[in-house]
Amino acid sequence: MLEAIHPATQSDTTFSLRDEGAILLVSCYELGHQPLAIANAAASLGDEGFSAAPRDLAVEELSDADLDRAAIVAISVPMHTAMRLGQRLIERIRASDPDTVIVCFGLYATLNAEHIFNAGGDAVIGGESDGPLRAIANLLDAGGSLDGAALPGVMTPGHRHPDPPRKSSFPSPDRSNLPLVRSYAGLERNGTIVPAGYVEATRGCHHTCTHCPITPVYGGRLVVVPRDRVVEDIAQQVEQGARHITFGDPDFFNGPAHSMRILREMRSRWPELTFDATIKIEHLLEHRKHLPELASLGCQFVVSAVESLNNEALLRMKKGHDADSVTEALTLLDAVDIPMRPSLLPFSPWESMESYLGLLKFMARQGMTWHIDPVHWSIRLLIPPGSAVLTDPDSQRWIGPLDEDALSYQWTHADPRMEALQRRVGVIAEEGDACQQDVHETFGRIWAAAHEAAGLDVPEIPAAKVHRPKPPRLTESWFC
Repeated sequence: MLEAIHPATQSDTTFSLRDEGAILLVSCYELGHQPLAIANAAASLGDEGFSAAPRDLAVEELSDADLDRAAIVAISVPMHTAMRLGQRLIERIRASDPDTVIVCFGLYATLNAEHIFNAGGDAVIGGESDGPLRAIANLLDAGGSLDGAALPGVMTPGHRHPDPPRKSSFPSPDRSNLPLVRSYAGLERNGTIVPAGYVEATRGCHHTCTHCPITPVYGGRLVVVPRDRVVEDIAQQVEQGARHITFGDPDFFNGPAHSMRILREMRSRWPELTFDATIKIEHLLEHRKHLPELASLGCQFVVSAVESLNNEALLRMKKGHDADSVTEALTLLDAVDIPMRPSLLPFSPWESMESYLGLLKFMARQGMTWHIDPVHWSIRLLIPPGSAVLTDPDSQRWIGPLDEDALSYQWTHADPRMEALQRRVGVIAEEGDACQQDVHETFGRIWAAAHEAAGLDVPEIPAAKVHRPKPPRLTESWFC
């Protein structure tokens, strides 16, 4: 299983891992944007002379011929959805070929290493994958084997605790063989959709929120991508037609000076190019001095992980903010005309029916219903293997067994009404999305369902105290 030469080509002495397609890079899902992870991998392997073939299953088919040509298949799994899709791909490969070397890389590869090995995977790489992928390719190209190998940053069934990967080399992402930016989600603004690109100025995160998959992989470590590499990547996406850039850093203000320098250069080179970024509530308050310039440089909105207004839940998740901080952050962004698009985690063991109703009421009064994709009202805490949530001593009261199919630990809320409500809200959000229902109408249905679940009469939705126009949005709303 772990040898370099594919069985279908062993008799062909001209076969080489450096042949085009001998290494296949597969992205399963990256939130509707052109996949950066396999673009980075293609560039890194290309620097070593390998012609890796990228495939994005979100927008294109993976043919049997693609798999037949490949001696190594490297599957990018940065998200839970991607990991579940990647699991199916591993099963597909193993059903037809026991000898293809299967590598999974990304946040959810590390968290699900045991599951990957049990499914037939050969190697697992965490967040910093460029160097380890090159090491695997070079080892197998030289006739070596992963059996017994000890490569930095590479976990195998026989080597579960590898040394950390060496420092990343940061090649400029190779997007040349990916579907064009126009094939992906765009920015919807005033009824018009423009193509949106995607870059990352940093990887990892200084913070260690317990529910975040980054925490067990990076452990509070931040990796800064050189400014010239980020700008080069923006440039190639602008050439493909991008008119907006999403900065997908876990938190854009983990390194505010670095991030602001990139924005200034971007504005200088492409004055009409707009952007969005993800910034913690805590950082919006701490770095408020940057907000006016953020607006002047073209910020269309900020995604911020509000998660909840229940201070106990926020404390358990180590979010670094409380309910009052959310109001203050909204006020700061209002002052510079930057909309906030909150992400929510309203179903956790620490949430209550009262706090869920309070969250609905707060967002209605703040005029924020347009700013929240309805799916967020249904999000339930996900606990993958290795999650920092498992270190909470209190978790033993409500945590259940690992669901191998769902790749998450089961848990049950102490209030059965919350379990039923989460399922109901999920159905409402899905139905609304399927028929393109007006967001206000979907919110009204969620409002009614929540009050009914609480055994209360359904009151009128409170009038907004703040008038907020419909904000720009990305056309892909799912994020997990």
